[in-house]
Amino acid sequence: MSHPAPQPVTIDEVAVPHPLDPLTGPEIAAARTILEEAGLLGESVRVPMLLPDEPTKAELARWTPGDPIDRRVDATLLDVATGVATEVIVSITHGEVRSADRVPNDAPPYGQPQYLFEEYERAEAIAKASPEWQAAMTRRGLDAHRALAFCSPLAPGYTGRQDEAGRRILRSLTFLRYNEHDSPWAHPVEGLIVHIDLTENRVIRVEDHGDVPVPAGHGNYYPEAQGEARTSLRPIEITQPAGPSFSVSGARVEWEGWSMRVGFNAREGLVLHDVAFRGRSILSRASVPEMVVPYGDTAPGRFWISYFDAGEYLLGKNANHLALGCDCLGVIRYLDGYVADDHGNPVRIPNVVCMHEEDDGILWKHTDLSGRSDVRRARRFVVSYFSTIGNYDYGFYWSFGLDGSIALEAKATGIVFAGAGEPGVRQRHATELAPGVFAPVHQHLFCARLDVAVDGEDNRLVEVDAERIPMGPENPFGNAFGWTERTLRSESEAQRDADSSVARVWEVQSASRVNAVGRPTAYQLIPQPTALLMADPASSVSARATFATRHLWATAHEDGQIWPAGRYPNAHQGGSGLPEYAAGDRPLDGEDIVLWHTFGLTHFPRPEDWPIMPVDRAGFTFRPYGFLDENPAMDVPESAQAHAVAGSAGSPGAAGSSGAAGSCCGGGDACRCGH
Repeated sequence: MSHPAPQPVTIDEVAVPHPLDPLTGPEIAAARTILEEAGLLGESVRVPMLLPDEPTKAELARWTPGDPIDRRVDATLLDVATGVATEVIVSITHGEVRSADRVPNDAPPYGQPQYLFEEYERAEAIAKASPEWQAAMTRRGLDAHRALAFCSPLAPGYTGRQDEAGRRILRSLTFLRYNEHDSPWAHPVEGLIVHIDLTENRVIRVEDHGDVPVPAGHGNYYPEAQGEARTSLRPIEITQPAGPSFSVSGARVEWEGWSMRVGFNAREGLVLHDVAFRGRSILSRASVPEMVVPYGDTAPGRFWISYFDAGEYLLGKNANHLALGCDCLGVIRYLDGYVADDHGNPVRIPNVVCMHEEDDGILWKHTDLSGRSDVRRARRFVVSYFSTIGNYDYGFYWSFGLDGSIALEAKATGIVFAGAGEPGVRQRHATELAPGVFAPVHQHLFCARLDVAVDGEDNRLVEVDAERIPMGPENPFGNAFGWTERTLRSESEAQRDADSSVARVWEVQSASRVNAVGRPTAYQLIPQPTALLMADPASSVSARATFATRHLWATAHEDGQIWPAGRYPNAHQGGSGLPEYAAGDRPLDGEDIVLWHTFGLTHFPRPEDWPIMPVDRAGFTFRPYGFLDENPAMDVPESAQAHAVAGSAGSPGAAGSSGAAGSCCGGGDACRCGH
């Protein structure tokens, strides 16, 4: 039987907007007009970052549908001629600038606004015009490749160099392209580093270390370079003839007891608000507001690399336009996203957020003593987006289950960042992927921010460990074990590491509501094994990415405390973000709590990651623990789907088949399915 190709479904419009709705194109355009009329957008002024200035919790508590909404924008402005940055709050509703404050980035701990797209092209032009760069290319015999060379724009980290402190800097590494469609990442010009001042539009210095040959092998992954595609894979069709089980009204989404508001902004990308299950609150807000990619190589061209892909480059602004059948399968609903370009004009990213359902294996099953088998299939609702930052691509997938669980999975793919070396010579900090192509060890460490609201805002945080009981009067046979619970009562107590040896989880309990057995209703944060930041505690990256030195932080909620590494991690000396937020050591027991969870990948590249890396995954689960009084999925019906290949076990007429295709119970005398 053939099925029509699945098509994206348009979003239902709403007449009454909500204060947490993402910014629209007209709103961004209106904000730009207000800034211009206020004289804040001169000829040399650009907009590195423009975000919604979300309403405070107090404002949300006062708001009821139909009330006027003060829609605001939080913009960072940069005068590219002087390097002066200004933070501005604009009320779109009232057509006015509420505040404008200069960013103090010319003294320790410094910090620069996010990069402009136009700065990438400008930096490449500055590098190529440099006599020192040209001389280095000539000395290496690479003059013929200068025109097609790619000079990558890379965040400089913080090295303490006096001629960089407080300046707007990019570092540029050079990669060759042998034709217009060649992948440059396969041809690094090792040891050639150009340091660029973007305000003065000049090269500060050029480093030229060594004469390692440029790898010649191609790193191209597109079909024209890889040859004919295999023909053995047969089509998989994912259809929902009756349509999806979820509904979308504006930014509000509902699915099988779940409700949430789906948002999007230029820095965090996907943001979820007001996540609830069966009408009970779980999360006020959830996002991945930061990630750091520190490299473990001591080479001159890499020791300083520690990219903050949200705080320096903006994950949302670099998000992908998703394509049906490629990025998403099935009956898909998309949301468009709107961000500001370098001049503050609105840019629409179509289909930036994907929403769909997918099969998730067995939900629950039991075969009783008489042979009767009952089984239900799991299904999950997935909200996702993808962002491309230079050579790497990142997907973020929030999944919601029929059992009340939430999972976040980050997917890393794209092209590993490489340098060059002598073929066949082992390096301590890098793997040889192809002849002369060496990929350094590095990490991808994400920080999820979970503004928890388990049955309300009054929550407490409890660390739960499995406990061995010594053999003795309490454990006479040596088999006994139990668990311990420790309430984390302050911000200093709540800076914790995961420990898989004792199955450690962190439990967010309601301070006012109990379940049927008298225990606090709760959700558990279940971490996956993740190495923390491998850099030395005295290193620059450790100071800048302190969030990544702990698996868990918890802070008392305060409006505006969103960024784990601070608002401006670019070229920042360190100490901003979570170290500042937690410095007051505020109480947490029975308070409005925010969890910050570090998870991610420690990547030792392998030849199988070349020329493009298969998806690598990291994440965590947030699941109910006494939040519900029984399994919430007991009323899920049996699956009516069954497809079998003729002649295979379990298919109609196959030898040894004990039931008709479509039976979940397997037939027999105890069958209640009519088979």
